[in-house]
Amino acid sequence: MSVTAVGSFWLPPSPGKLLRPRMAVRSSAVSVAPILTHLQKQCATPLPVLRHVADAMAADMRAGLAVDGGSDLKMILSYVDTLPTGNEKGLFYALDLGGTNFRVLRVQLGGKDERVIATEFEQVTIPQELMFGTSEELFDFIASRLANFAKTEGGNFHLPSGRKREIGFTFSFPVKQTSIRSGILMKWTKGFAVSGTAGRDVVACLNEAMERQGLDMQVSALVNDTVGTLAGARYWDDDVMLAVILGTGTNACYVERTDAIQKLGSQMSSSGRTIISTEWGAFSNGLPLTEFDRNMDAASINPGEQIFEKTIAGMYLGEIVRRVLLKMAEEGALFGESVPEKLSAPFLLRRKWTPDLCAMQQDNSDHLDAVGSILYDVTGVKSDLCARKMVVEVCDTIVKRGGRLAGAGIVGILQKMEEDTKGLIFGKRTVVAMDGGLYENYPQYRRYLKEAVTELLGLEMSKNIVIEHSKDGSGIGAALLAASNSQYQRDF
Repeated sequence: MSVTAVGSFWLPPSPGKLLRPRMAVRSSAVSVAPILTHLQKQCATPLPVLRHVADAMAADMRAGLAVDGGSDLKMILSYVDTLPTGNEKGLFYALDLGGTNFRVLRVQLGGKDERVIATEFEQVTIPQELMFGTSEELFDFIASRLANFAKTEGGNFHLPSGRKREIGFTFSFPVKQTSIRSGILMKWTKGFAVSGTAGRDVVACLNEAMERQGLDMQVSALVNDTVGTLAGARYWDDDVMLAVILGTGTNACYVERTDAIQKLGSQMSSSGRTIISTEWGAFSNGLPLTEFDRNMDAASINPGEQIFEKTIAGMYLGEIVRRVLLKMAEEGALFGESVPEKLSAPFLLRRKWTPDLCAMQQDNSDHLDAVGSILYDVTGVKSDLCARKMVVEVCDTIVKRGGRLAGAGIVGILQKMEEDTKGLIFGKRTVVAMDGGLYENYPQYRRYLKEAVTELLGLEMSKNIVIEHSKDGSGIGAALLAASNSQYQRDF
């Protein structure tokens, strides 16, 4: 039987666009109530559950630092041993490649007194054919756009004489980093299938392409988006110790003592610290999961993997809600006598950072008109007030679990850092830099995350933990890391 790919799932061919008959006619409020009650019970995140998740996160971090493969968390070395201090001066570029678009950016730094004098950026869409082309074709395209951007340099931007342009490269694909300026691509993801890159150093690929374009520029730092976010926030605030991305996917990184990284062996940094990328999406210990999570995971292209990500990240929240609503429609007549065929399509409610869920949760009208409109637009179904209220309850249940678990994960990282160095975290102001569309655009999610942090730490201690949005920090963060790892650093 032929199959069709949809998002991250495989499904059999659609039997058609006809509405499927339900099994029996019953009052939707009465018949779906047990499904909702059971869902809420399974998704519940009371304090003991949050505490277990935080403790398990800290334990898995230690195991991952001890030896490669020691836990679900990869605890990847970033080789970022020198963070921006504010003393950096000069012109630096950044390239942020993490999907079908990439950004090029330049920043003029003026040292402690002037800090960021000027910034400019440009966003470029990658032609779809290049996502399936050769490595040389893709990197030549990127380098050519970078060269065009560099040609428009002027005004407040100038390169000190005798210097070569330096660039920070944010590359958000699986890479085995070997130094601050090198990393081997393990595999392409996010719809890319570029030949000739896997197993190669992506920095070498970019440097060679820039040379072919006659662009006099070199990569000074290779980072992922989470590390870039931490560096960008740290430039303005020395109290930033942790960065979290909550968007389509999720990750967290933090500042670690090198003597706490057993798998590092004798390779110690001069600063005595480095940034560790936890890759926390793979965490799975003690999470409150439902039949809908398990079924979604089983149908995914990576079953058994990225379980934490599948419960807290934007790519999956809408899909879990869809699966709950489908069961309610099939077994409880949520939308009347027929089951909307569209509701059977995986990732129907995903779109971008699940704005549909957010909009429905923020509907305060008497008849939940926005909820009704979204349901009609997305599924083609007309709903009554009772069904709309049930849909909002389902959205809230899934989003509340996601936000609170993310908060517990943050506390787990802070807890691990505090246990290693007493007073490092909980005795003073500590900033968690947040970025990603889910966190930025979903106020209920933000509220649930912060409430979980407060519950776990207590009112007094949590006052020291500042959770701060660092919008688009990864791009400028990469440029700042290029500066702090510049070959001209002695001149600052």
